[in-house]
Amino acid sequence: MPENPATYFKKYRQDIGFRNQAEAKEYLSAKDLSPNIDFKYIDVLILRITQIIEKLNGVVCGTLKRENITGFNQDYINKPYAIIKDAGLLPRLNNQGRRPEEVLFSWLRGYAISEYLTPALSELFSVDLPSITKIGDDDLRNAETFKRTPKADLEIVHNGKNFRIEVQSGFQGINDIKEHKLIEARRVFAISNVKTLCVHMDLFNGQVAFVQLDAIQENDIHMVTRQQMEGQSVFSIDQNYFKWRLLERMPNLDELEIDL
Repeated sequence: MPENPATYFKKYRQDIGFRNQAEAKEYLSAKDLSPNIDFKYIDVLILRITQIIEKLNGVVCGTLKRENITGFNQDYINKPYAIIKDAGLLPRLNNQGRRPEEVLFSWLRGYAISEYLTPALSELFSVDLPSITKIGDDDLRNAETFKRTPKADLEIVHNGKNFRIEVQSGFQGINDIKEHKLIEARRVFAISNVKTLCVHMDLFNGQVAFVQLDAIQENDIHMVTRQQMEGQSVFSIDQNYFKWRLLERMPNLDELEIDL
């Protein structure tokens, strides 16, 4: 009688040197191999981020403009990169199978934009800059926290009430908010009555949207599925949410029409 297929398959994998199916899959797909980090490629990626920030700083209006943009790039691009590199994290940055250089670029680009925008948020909500608390999960020395989490980036106390701010950047003209961000915002509001505002900077079109995440319902008409994001459900930011054009003055809080 022929040997049971499952028994044979297991014996075959053991005979060619694998203890289990996971080990065999990793080896046969070469997932156990990591490409050498291309530091020259990283150098030009870092340069591109600094150039993006400089272009942005050259056109924005009012107090958002930084007087010492070289110092900003050093503090919020070059120094974070040095910390990540010295901590030996680069080979472990492989979110969704992307190369470490690309993960680093995406993260640093978003990080720099968030830091660049923070003083504007201080002005918008009339709070001191040091009072804006960073609560996101990003830790420059811990590769695990580079995985995307639903926790918002900042927390602000305005008129005696706490609320959270999720800072996002868009670079291709497609402006979405991932569903798990909405779920987390609704969860936080249900538990602690703390609202969450998404500030989404569309660098492709030069505009900024303000979306109150906890107010978005599960069946909202703007929920769509993005095939290019492995079928994930996202909230497509309608043009009506974009209240600030970067070539124009920053709006005041009343013009945003949000309920905080």
